[in-house]
Amino acid sequence: MKMHFCIPVSQQRPDALGGRYVLYSVYLDGFLFCKVRYSQLHRWNEQLRRVFGNCLPPFPPKYYLAMTASMADERRDQLEQYLQNVTMDPNMLRSDVFVDFLKLVQLDTFSITTEKASLDIFLPDGRSIKVEILTSDTAERVLEVVSHKIGLCQELLGYFGLFLIRSYKEGKLSVIKKLVDFELPYVSLRSSEVENFKVGLRKWYLDPSLDSRLMDCRAAVDLIYVQAIQDIEKEWAKPTEVQRQKLEALQKEGNQTKFLELSQEVWHYGYVQLDPCTCDYPEPGCGTVLSVGNDEISCCITLPDNRTRDVIFQMNRVKCWQVTFLGTLLDTDGPQQTLNQNLELRFQYSEESHWQWFVIYTKQAFLLSSCLKKMISEKMVKLAAENPEMQIEVPEQGKSKKHHSQQSQQKDYSSFLPRKSKIKTAEVDCGLGTIKEEGL
Repeated sequence: MKMHFCIPVSQQRPDALGGRYVLYSVYLDGFLFCKVRYSQLHRWNEQLRRVFGNCLPPFPPKYYLAMTASMADERRDQLEQYLQNVTMDPNMLRSDVFVDFLKLVQLDTFSITTEKASLDIFLPDGRSIKVEILTSDTAERVLEVVSHKIGLCQELLGYFGLFLIRSYKEGKLSVIKKLVDFELPYVSLRSSEVENFKVGLRKWYLDPSLDSRLMDCRAAVDLIYVQAIQDIEKEWAKPTEVQRQKLEALQKEGNQTKFLELSQEVWHYGYVQLDPCTCDYPEPGCGTVLSVGNDEISCCITLPDNRTRDVIFQMNRVKCWQVTFLGTLLDTDGPQQTLNQNLELRFQYSEESHWQWFVIYTKQAFLLSSCLKKMISEKMVKLAAENPEMQIEVPEQGKSKKHHSQQSQQKDYSSFLPRKSKIKTAEVDCGLGTIKEEGL
């Protein structure tokens, strides 16, 4: 599926010959990823084309005369679409020519040289593991180093991920974003504007039943066990009083297997909970706490009279969704590292035989969108396993597997939408009915 790349701002800079060039600020999941020139991206596209041929998306053409403002905006939009589309091919994502370029521009943007460094990776129970890495190591590589150190089976790496996490003095924490494979954790951590950021290791699946696939690996069980305890302590998972007493007894016994089996019955076990935010349902301005997992979006909504209402949106009734940036980025030389001050995610939902839009205003809109994609991906994998005649291409632990079907192969189109952009839509047939992703 497409990644959340966007280029909301560009800057004109003087070059060494007295002319000027445009520097594009590329954001990924709402955070500044790199700043690049058109010429750099053009050379990269030529390198990719020599390896992958004509399967690449179209690259915006060169202009040999001065660009007008509208031409500059059009090029920026085209470059944004190119970055979103080029990341759809899993083979390209794993290629050296793809990864090496993105590593270089991340390091150059934040003036970080390649050298040895120590990085603390935090576990859900608060403990940290210090690993020796290079500043240019990708998240995929750092995850391999961590897994080797704790004894996590290599074939289970796809069930875990590295996340940017923000911790607070009062013990709260927020999952900010999942680091994609080609991001550099050292650079992401050092370049962040926000205090108390750290890199954390967490499981990365939203179907709680997938726990069963990890039970033969001691290190994997340890990880999901301590995360389950943390989720209950943070009240992300909400056991009944009877369940809590049983879980506490199992925890005292050190019976991890039975603890995780009982956790499957706990409300919101294995979900990702977002920070408190606002929504427009049942009326604008209502506060809500979102929990995402197990094929649903669960909302605890605070009504104007301070009563609360639990509302659940099932993913099989979500038609499409889009993320929109509501604010304005000034064309300045400031860092402007994050976009997440004013974001909304709106999704179209089937309710009582008609489609209705619901809007959520949250700084974690990109994380929420990633979770929705993850749930769809997991559902597709499950459907493919249950129906061998299906033919859909699904990513599984860093690899692309093709399953046969009488339906057309899945396609995914997505982009980030600034408020004034035109909405572009494309249908996605993923075996769950027709799903459209607008501006992911």
